[in-house]
Amino acid sequence: MAEVAVAYAYFDTSALVKRYVDEPGSLQIRRLLRARRVMSSALLRVEVLSALRRRRDEAVLSARAFARLLRRVEADDASWQLVPVSDEIVAAARSRVLHQSLRTLDAIHLASAEALHREGLRIPFVTADARQADAGRAIGFDVVAVGL
Repeated sequence: MAEVAVAYAYFDTSALVKRYVDEPGSLQIRRLLRARRVMSSALLRVEVLSALRRRRDEAVLSARAFARLLRRVEADDASWQLVPVSDEIVAAARSRVLHQSLRTLDAIHLASAEALHREGLRIPFVTADARQADAGRAIGFDVVAVGL
């Protein structure tokens, strides 16, 4: 039997959190996730939890919904392909923040996706952040902007 190639996309946190919380772009993310598997920075594990916790603290999510989503994130995490935050990634992110107006974690996401591109893995870069989308396009990524 022939092996089927897995289709990936690089999801930054602003996009992936829409899988768990209904907001503009959530439907598009859920469609993408049916067709693509998640590749991202290892920081995704922390950032998604932080985003959900912030929504709980702002009473957007109830404590019960938050607990349910944490279990869902933990189950999903097992299938994510994550890029370690290496010295090379940090150096590339440092360069990005010197040349573009980026937040730290956004620069790490871009540097992680760039490392994949250097390895020949050209996959869509999915984001719900306009600045991140612009930066990705400037690098030459195939950007999928959701909820913008």
